[in-house]
This record gives sequence, structure tokens and C-alpha cells, in this order.
Amino acid sequence: MLCTTVKKDIDCNFMTSQGCTFNGGSCHTIVEKCNGCDHVVSFQGNQYCRAYADPSSKWVLGRCNFATNVIKDGLKESKRLNPLKESKRKSRGK
Repeated sequence: MLCTTVKKDIDCNFMTSQGCTFNGGSCHTIVEKCNGCDHVVSFQGNQYCRAYADPSSKWVLGRCNFATNVIKDGLKESKRLNPLKESKRKSRGK
């Protein structure tokens, strides 16, 4: 349904015919870590997340899974070889 509380005329999963069913009755504003994310939208002078109603709870355990402004650090895949194959390659000079 379309939101009638904070993000007017935007499709929202929490809206029902009785109103907003999210905890507190409306969406919460973004936190500082959300600045620069593609999901941030401005309404009536405040900024809200288009993907989630309470952005601060997404950052509690680390990085928000919706964040487009954060680059994944240290997740390079290291190619692991079988130790037996590696020793054979070294002996052949490859």
C-alpha cells in the first residue's frame, strides 16, 4: 500500500488499511552511516531509507546489508591449492 504517514505516496510494506504497522507507527530517520547510500530518500526535510523502516537496527551487528555506500573490505578470495599439487608444481619449476 501507499504510505500515508511519513513517506507519502511511496509503496510501503508496513502500510495497511488501519495505518502504519511498523513499531512506533512510522519510519525512523537514517543514521550517520547511511549517508551516501542509494536507498536514502528525502521527505519533508528528513532523510529516510527506502529499503528498511529502522536503519539504525541494520547497523547494530556491523554493516547494513542494504548499504550501497560501503565497500566490502578484506574479502578478497585467496586461491588455495592442494599442498601436494603445489609441491609438484614447485619441483617442475612452474
